[in-house]
Amino acid sequence: MTNTPDVLIVGAGLAGLACGRELAQRGIAFRILEASDGVGGRVRTDTVESFRLDRGFQIYLSAYPEGKRVLDLAALDLKPFVRGAIVRFRGRFHRVADPRSEPLSAAWSLFNPIGSPRDKLKLVALYRQLTAHPPSVLPHDCSTREFLRQAGLSEQIIDRLFRPFFRGVFLEPELATSAQFFRFLFPLFAAGPGVVPARGMQAIPEQLAAALPAGSIQFHCQVEAVRDQRVTLSSGEELSARAIVVATEGPVAARLLGGAIPEPASNGTVTLYYSAAEPPLREAILVLNAEGHGPVNNLTVMSNAAPSYAPPGQALIAVSVVGIPPDNDTELDHRVRQQLVEWYGAAVNGWKLLRTYRILHALPAQPPGALDPWQRPVRLQPGLYVCGDHRDNASIDGALTSGRRAAEAVAADLGR
Repeated sequence: MTNTPDVLIVGAGLAGLACGRELAQRGIAFRILEASDGVGGRVRTDTVESFRLDRGFQIYLSAYPEGKRVLDLAALDLKPFVRGAIVRFRGRFHRVADPRSEPLSAAWSLFNPIGSPRDKLKLVALYRQLTAHPPSVLPHDCSTREFLRQAGLSEQIIDRLFRPFFRGVFLEPELATSAQFFRFLFPLFAAGPGVVPARGMQAIPEQLAAALPAGSIQFHCQVEAVRDQRVTLSSGEELSARAIVVATEGPVAARLLGGAIPEPASNGTVTLYYSAAEPPLREAILVLNAEGHGPVNNLTVMSNAAPSYAPPGQALIAVSVVGIPPDNDTELDHRVRQQLVEWYGAAVNGWKLLRTYRILHALPAQPPGALDPWQRPVRLQPGLYVCGDHRDNASIDGALTSGRRAAEAVAADLGR
């Protein structure tokens, strides 16, 4: 490998690509070293029997501020989910609707058992409060559960709506995640629908990569260690550059940097993808488990939102489990089906399991205080930088933002 550029970026996930994008716009030469065969990191999509399977259920929030700045959203052909949810509770399904898009359904949902009418009015007040103040102004961080209690919401609606919904977002079961993060996300969920690109979530990193100079990314290039302004490859080769940016998930970054940053704790998840001749519901809506038992946290029919996720005449169903259970894939599939037969009947036994994804480090854990400050330093020392969702917040937007911030730090230190 010759002609080492000014900057080497380790990792072609969203943060590394966003860093490269900013460097390219500033005329700074760089190369991205990627261990795998493609871009995206955790945001990748596989094709299995003509189905598009994202590596773990994930959606893009159309209101993400950094995404609006760096992505051509129209070109992604984004497919929306319904702004609301169906909650499984006490053996029945209950709809929680967004009053702006479904006023009649929202009126009916005032009287369902998911929360009292007073709770639902409190939600409106909470939305107004959070859209009026940026997340950095919270004087004392606490858990999301405690923040919701302080907002006057009852344990009933916290456990029957917020807990199953944000359990699937935070990937931890008790709403123990920092209220700072909740305060960032909640207005975004309210401001616009969750979406997926028609070609799968990997279309997002592919769009970023397509805008980079030709030859910017070196695939199948495993980095073993980073020291100062040198990287060591698995082949034993050493490369040096004026600046090194480590743009991997947190545990990998901590290992590569030899402890220069603490290894962040991670939240994991399992996604099971099923195909079916008939979908269990016809809407592109999230179904939440508020019954307090069973492995399923949420379910959605991906092909109801984006028909291109499934071949004609077939439905693609995504089932999410929070955490990494000890069951093997066969045992977990059995337990999931047992629960879903209670929901949708014996037809579930005819669904075909396409693939099970166990994502051990799906998101950095963000307990109270983890986001104080809201953005952690990306410059470790002049010439050595780190970025990723563990340096901002645990979201696609956080990854994109941290990559840009790292590039800005590099440019400042290089005098560019």
